[in-house]
Amino acid sequence: MKKVLTIFSASLLWVLTTLPANSEMGAGVSILFGQVDANGTETEKTVTGVTSETTSADTLESSFGYSIFGEYRFDNRFALGLEYIPVDLSVGAGNRTDNSSGADAASEADTGDRSVSADLSDLFVAYARVPVPMTNSFYVKLGYHDADLQISESLPTSSYPDVDLNGIEYGIGFQSEDGRARFELAHVDYDDITVTGTGSGETNQNKVDADADATLIRLSYGF
Repeated sequence: MKKVLTIFSASLLWVLTTLPANSEMGAGVSILFGQVDANGTETEKTVTGVTSETTSADTLESSFGYSIFGEYRFDNRFALGLEYIPVDLSVGAGNRTDNSSGADAASEADTGDRSVSADLSDLFVAYARVPVPMTNSFYVKLGYHDADLQISESLPTSSYPDVDLNGIEYGIGFQSEDGRARFELAHVDYDDITVTGTGSGETNQNKVDADADATLIRLSYGF
């Protein structure tokens, strides 16, 4: 939710103006390696009284990208930050061909080639980095993801709108002695997704229910 991110950013700005002198503002860049595990079910013809058809699929997509971030660092290695990923990350893609000879009307037939793909776009991550006690370099990380799920499709009788997608990130990392270079491994649990399509007739209203999780590796350097 963009409103949640706006509230967080405003709160972070207020916090930054009240921080003690033993803290500093920093920025940096990261290289990302990600793998998204998604599974979903499409229900065709969801109108009451019409026979529904369901198709399920699982996908595993790998992505490569980069990000920029700004953060406030404390001398005890605790940090609050905001990250932006300007490149799209693939969630999944697929295609199939349907044949239907039993429709009462041509508008109700679902014959044709179908292809669809989904990408995470305009992704922001608000996060806190917390040092692990009795260590000099290890830390845990908690983040909140806010992104647009962009759906591109080629369907004979319907289309799907883009939707907002949110998730919680849990991670662990290791940083260099000066705190500039970092390596992180994280898991992201995204919210369940429900998207209702628009059809060429009322009997062609389709719906997709899906769930996605991601594994991320970050190599970061801060300034």
